[in-house]
Amino acid sequence: MKVCVLSGGTGTPKLIQGLKKVMPEKDITVIVNTAEDTWLGDLYLSPDIDTVLYTFSDLINEETWYGVKGDTFTTHETLKKFESNDFKEFLRIGDKDRALKMHKTHYINKGYPLSKIVDMEREIFNIKANIFPMTDDNVETKILIKEDDEGGHKNKILLKFHDFWINRKGNADVLDVFYENSNYASAVDGALDAIENCDFVIIGPSNPITSIAPILSIKDIKKAIKDKRVFAVSPIVGNSAVSGPAGVLMRAKGYSVDAVGVYKFYKDIINTLVIDNADKDKIDGIKCNVVVTNIIMNSLTDKIKLAKDIIVGYKSLDKK
Repeated sequence: MKVCVLSGGTGTPKLIQGLKKVMPEKDITVIVNTAEDTWLGDLYLSPDIDTVLYTFSDLINEETWYGVKGDTFTTHETLKKFESNDFKEFLRIGDKDRALKMHKTHYINKGYPLSKIVDMEREIFNIKANIFPMTDDNVETKILIKEDDEGGHKNKILLKFHDFWINRKGNADVLDVFYENSNYASAVDGALDAIENCDFVIIGPSNPITSIAPILSIKDIKKAIKDKRVFAVSPIVGNSAVSGPAGVLMRAKGYSVDAVGVYKFYKDIINTLVIDNADKDKIDGIKCNVVVTNIIMNSLTDKIKLAKDIIVGYKSLDKK
């Protein structure tokens, strides 16, 4: 059995930890959001890709879901001494993590496509799974917000995702979310082949608006998965996101912040929605197959159980 996972950088890597315990790693393909990729000075950052690489290689810092566990920060702290208005590192990057980013930057500057670089790094980490960026083209998530100027007038401002989430901590009046350049972007060939050859697709419990929607904004990816059985794991329990700004962004796009809102967001592409036990009263509003289980992954046991429940859910569909 082969599965293809659509992933952002937080919720889905937890599920990946479970999946790689219950099936051969070589049978897992992950297509990763790159719309949050950015430059920090002269350093190229691909945060969701790096988190997936670290997850498969058992290096991920599970306290932050960013960077390497037990990393040191000597370079970052030294750079702080040189900080000025136009020389500032707004992310706390560890020394080992910086080495991976420097590797990407070197080859990006030499003109290598991101997919080739990621494959090089996958082999360096001895990862058997396939990992693909959603595209080798430049697609960037932008957040349209409304804020008052000094005269009390409301202005619309288009922010980079990192400005919205890292600098402003998500504290903004969000009007809409855009995926700049996605209309002109193409999927990586290997990703499309993986979708075609997999048994089913799992949309992980990442932020639907800023982690999964950018992947689906690549037209050939969305077209390819429409022919597959697709399971989506809700990132919402009750009326709150498990983590991150999914709630405020779903409201901005006109969806309710609950399992029904997640279903409505994905309804044209999924066959099955996986929801939490706490949301079983929402089933009547979900017009597809539903798997009800624990989706809060606080331990490896939780992650393995969720992975198993998804696989059992797929096999039960196969018998119908």
